Amino acid sequence: MSGQGVWLRARERLRRFPELLAGCRDQAAAYGKCVAATTTGPAELRKDVCTKEFEALKECFTQAAKKTMK
Repeated sequence: MSGQGVWLRARERLRRFPELLAGCRDQAAAYGKCVAATTTGPAELRKDVCTKEFEALKECFTQAAKKTMK
């Protein structure tokens, strides 16, 4: 049994990543701003600080990926 199919599917998902990211630019920008704002100066990023923004970005990626699979 070969694992080649797994690698082909993974490679295809990675190939589509820039397209998915472009479709979610607003959510990615909001998440990036949150991370940047919470790590300015000596502060370190803490768990759950940008959860809302991350969840919005994750949901956008999920929806975009579902649309491209159809």
